Amino acid sequence: MKEGIHPNYRDVVFHDLSCDFKFITRSTVQTRDTINFEGKEYPLVKIEVSAESHPFYTGKHKIVDTAGRVEKFRQKFGNRGSKTQAAG
Repeated sequence: MKEGIHPNYRDVVFHDLSCDFKFITRSTVQTRDTINFEGKEYPLVKIEVSAESHPFYTGKHKIVDTAGRVEKFRQKFGNRGSKTQAAG
């Protein structure tokens, strides 16, 4: 590999602010903040959502009532321009 053209790939702490969860991974992201984590100084990246707080991964996502939305749409617009309507 050529010297001097690759970004600095190092251990970085990501801090999920929504649930105060921190984890270490390797990244090239540039940051000004640092944190003392597990007795060592690391660059710090603050994030809003991680696998620890995302509804898909936690199983706390909302069930969307799609049938209700479709019925509301049909009441508002009827069957105008519907592809499922029989050609007459």
